[in-house]
Amino acid sequence: MVAHLFDKEQPDQILFSYIEGDVCIGYGGLVHINWIDKNAELSFIMDTKLESNHFAFHWQNYLRLIEKVAFNSLALHKIQTFAFDIRPHLYPVLEGFNFKLEARLKEHCYFNGEYIDVLIHAKINKNE
Repeated sequence: MVAHLFDKEQPDQILFSYIEGDVCIGYGGLVHINWIDKNAELSFIMDTKLESNHFAFHWQNYLRLIEKVAFNSLALHKIQTFAFDIRPHLYPVLEGFNFKLEARLKEHCYFNGEYIDVLIHAKINKNE
């Protein structure tokens, strides 16, 4: 339930619909927002039918939009991703937007019967 988030001055997450035309093709936002340290994790999920041919396009659009919210509107200092190391198409998109690999958590999550690494990419607000 997200309705209670609208009443908070500093919610722990801010979520958006990602619309193409009049169809919602994804959603995402800033989650695990730490207002004291001014950082947040990025979250984005798109229609899986779009991933094979349009993954980079939609992630690039999303990053352009969410950076404006995070850095310009909310004046956050840092945003980061927390991704299972099963998304090889994601990392070049992040790095193309100047996200830097900050950490690899070895065998951090159990997924499909095996332990896999988690990659954390982050970007600092250069507009501060």
